[in-house]
Amino acid sequence: MTTPVRYAIAGAGSRGRSYANWIRQHPDRALLLAIADPTTSAAQSIALDHRLRDDSIFGSWQEMVQSQPDVNAVIVCTQDNDHVAPAIAFLRAGYDVLLEKPMAPTEPECHKITQAAEASGTIFSVCHVMRHTPLTAAIKRMLIEGRVGQIMSVEHLEPVGWWHHAHSYVRGNWCQQESSSSMLLAKSCHDLDWLLYIVGQPLAKVSSFGTLSHFTKQNQPAEAADRCLDCPLQDSCAYSATRIYLTKARLGAFDWPLDVITHDLTLAGVHQALREGPYGRCVYSCDNDVVDHQVVAMEFMGGATAVFTMTAFTEKALRKTRIFGTLGRLETDGEEIKILDFRTGRETVTPVGFGEQIGASQGHAGGDDGLMDSFTTAVAERDQSLVSDASSALASHLAVFAAERSRLTGTVIDLVDGQSQ
Repeated sequence: MTTPVRYAIAGAGSRGRSYANWIRQHPDRALLLAIADPTTSAAQSIALDHRLRDDSIFGSWQEMVQSQPDVNAVIVCTQDNDHVAPAIAFLRAGYDVLLEKPMAPTEPECHKITQAAEASGTIFSVCHVMRHTPLTAAIKRMLIEGRVGQIMSVEHLEPVGWWHHAHSYVRGNWCQQESSSSMLLAKSCHDLDWLLYIVGQPLAKVSSFGTLSHFTKQNQPAEAADRCLDCPLQDSCAYSATRIYLTKARLGAFDWPLDVITHDLTLAGVHQALREGPYGRCVYSCDNDVVDHQVVAMEFMGGATAVFTMTAFTEKALRKTRIFGTLGRLETDGEEIKILDFRTGRETVTPVGFGEQIGASQGHAGGDDGLMDSFTTAVAERDQSLVSDASSALASHLAVFAAERSRLTGTVIDLVDGQSQ
């Protein structure tokens, strides 16, 4: 029997909890032996689930790395702008590292992490969970089989969802570029990484357009209050915090996103969070500055093209994709794959299986489980090929940075070997 991989997690937020839950559900393959987070209650909550000793709970990643925990791998789930130092520190200490996306908010910092990963000789990967979904595996297999011929163009949509965007990118931790990163990097580096993986060619040119159009002070109704609990429009506003959060609390559904806005998972705790915390603010009276819709147009080496759309103004749903090839068209809504064969004129429909424990809308459509399964195997077998490496993660991040430069400058960005010139 293979010895379980010993993990430490730096960052006990939503993503850290997700990976900790996978570890707890697979005790024959993985063990969590240390947790670090400056929020004591968050760290202790995970520690309690894993029966960790007090000396395995740390107030910071710095304390953790200094203690030299007896683990194989560290999952870095700190905030976006606090990825560089812990990732490099754990790599230099000889640990395998799984780094939450994005790698870092800036291009030079991404290069630093890549260089540290390649110099370390350890297993390193970024949490691009979309590569690890059952859907992606099925699509990749169909493309390799030649079901649509040569890829000519791709349409890819990320429907963020009106209330999800309000939660995370207007009221939440990713609302400001300075404290987090651009919207494209924070939310959609998954998608550009996925497109590079699916098309299988480096990018040649990128252009992008997008703005913050709706969630601004100018669009706040005259009668609206700055706090939803005080607002006469709270029952009719599409973005009302009372409708988004208190409705779930009254139903006793104290999972995400309620576990993000407060650690007191009671109706009273949620009410207090809306009264005092950032998640109770009017969406038209916040300090957000990231875009609420954006498009990216891409040309790949070899001539294939792709268009990616990220928008807040949808239902919260699975991503939708159409791939146009020389022999057929592949279309998916995330739950089934339709292929029209140009040679026969027939369309086949293939359902996507998500397993017994997870549905299409949970755990990044199986990507969280797939990522942890692949990374744990890679660590156990010392096989980097089972997960994306530092250079491929860097390529997708460079695509995001190029798209942002295009959006801000109104120019088309030329790339050589995936890097802007």
